[in-house]
Amino acid sequence: MEENNSIIVENYSKFLKSAGLSSHSVLAYIKDTEQFLTFTEKYFENGIVRLNEIKKYMLRDFLMQLNSDGCKNRTLARKTTALKKFFGFLLKRNEIEDNPVENMKTPRYDKTLPSYFTEDEMTQLLLIPDLTTKFGIRNRAILELIYSCGLRISEVSGALITNLNLNKKLIKVFGKRSKERIIPLTNESVKALRAYLKLRSRFDTQQNIHLFLTKSGNRMQTSELRHMIQRYISLITSQKGYSPHTIRHSFATHMLNDGADLRSIQEMLGHANLSSTEIYTHVSLKEIKQQYHNNHPRSKKKK
Repeated sequence: MEENNSIIVENYSKFLKSAGLSSHSVLAYIKDTEQFLTFTEKYFENGIVRLNEIKKYMLRDFLMQLNSDGCKNRTLARKTTALKKFFGFLLKRNEIEDNPVENMKTPRYDKTLPSYFTEDEMTQLLLIPDLTTKFGIRNRAILELIYSCGLRISEVSGALITNLNLNKKLIKVFGKRSKERIIPLTNESVKALRAYLKLRSRFDTQQNIHLFLTKSGNRMQTSELRHMIQRYISLITSQKGYSPHTIRHSFATHMLNDGADLRSIQEMLGHANLSSTEIYTHVSLKEIKQQYHNNHPRSKKKK
């Protein structure tokens, strides 16, 4: 990539981080942008991409190439979004005069229903950590907190000890784009967190303000949390599609199945739009249909 363009992409990365996007989203958007700029080199003399001369047909050719390579619409939609943000950034910085993606439609795709654990499976998962060790006590507190509040892994990693109020059974977290929300805690999560806080000083060698720490006293990173939780998940299921994020899906599904209001679930999950939360109504309907076919005398399969 031409040196000046590399500097612009680097500044774009800083812009995305300042806008509150997660490190995972920033990495994906930058990767998509660099992939597109590499693709467009063939349209320019000596392969030097001039950003102000990029045309809409180049973007169209890029997406068509990805489609022929087997990329699904969900992937194409993400890449389109990344490029829309990139060219919007360039326009604000006066790096370009016209936005080639201004009226480009984002490819539509069907949202897949999220996987979730049954209540029994969640109970099994929560009981796995060995409470005879300080790591097991910490890990039980992490699992209980995620299931109690439907937290993202990044929110657990970023949780501060000063934002935890066990007396009022509340925790304050910062979600996507640093949006703040306050979420109630279950009795079981409070119990697990109290047990962890009693021995947290055995982790805290650096007066760290983050809630969950590694054995060396550092903040637990998202990668460390995912690895630990995925290891526990593998002990209760070998099915594909189950990840630490499945606990968040399970929280929302179980809340909805037990009669929680959709708006309340939206607030607790930190969804900007209700449409993101409504997918759990489809999960609930799927469960209802399964129960129907299993139990209705004129519908259930004969043994």
